[in-house]
Amino acid sequence: MSAALEFQAVSYQYPAEAFNLIDRLSFSIAPGSFHCIIGASGCGKSTIFRLINGLLVPNAGEIQVGGTPIGGLRQYCGYMPQQDLLFPWRTVGQNVALPLEVRGGLSRKERLYQAEAALDSVGLAGYQDKRPDELSGGMRQRAAFARTMQTGADLLLLDEPFSALDFLTRLSMQEWLLDQWQRLGKTILFITHDVEEALFLSQSVLVAAEVPIRRLEEFPVPAPMPRSRSCLVQPGMTALRETLIGLLRKQAAS
Repeated sequence: MSAALEFQAVSYQYPAEAFNLIDRLSFSIAPGSFHCIIGASGCGKSTIFRLINGLLVPNAGEIQVGGTPIGGLRQYCGYMPQQDLLFPWRTVGQNVALPLEVRGGLSRKERLYQAEAALDSVGLAGYQDKRPDELSGGMRQRAAFARTMQTGADLLLLDEPFSALDFLTRLSMQEWLLDQWQRLGKTILFITHDVEEALFLSQSVLVAAEVPIRRLEEFPVPAPMPRSRSCLVQPGMTALRETLIGLLRKQAAS
């Protein structure tokens, strides 16, 4: 089976920089897996996402999704940034239907019907005619996730989607996202600065521990799925948390 995502000696240098921020990076992600990427601010985590979704083009190397170079693919990944980016002049249903509108081939009625079904799947049944400013932060993020799902992609890139939420809403959204992943079987890459969030969500944590990024060091998470928050106090989890925090501190000090 082909990897869901594979980097093959990928390098990227921003025009204003004198060095590669991503330097001959190679890694692969299995289909249906969930991985969190952590690293110090500005180390290049979001650049990896921009390379995957085609917003940036590598200076060298190749990126493949499902065994095919991404240059020959359309709508191969869904991207959810930190801000929900819902258009305030559209209803929630119209926002969620936007990827279907871009893709084409469906009538307006069909698009809105699918958007309503997607909202129902994330616990927002009946909210399709609301405006984004009528929703709470957690509800807006659920709507943004539903919109991301309408790309039809099996690979989802989530870039700190819960960082702007209050503490309790964030915990609730983490639990909700795990449930969605187990139900839908998507492949998820999730960027976070929160080590405990990474440990709770992912099957393994990928650490960008150096600049430029030449490798992502992988740490399997020693807790089976499904999970509850009690797993975070297990000895193996607390030991891994300290290891990861130590790596981040070392990176920040260098």
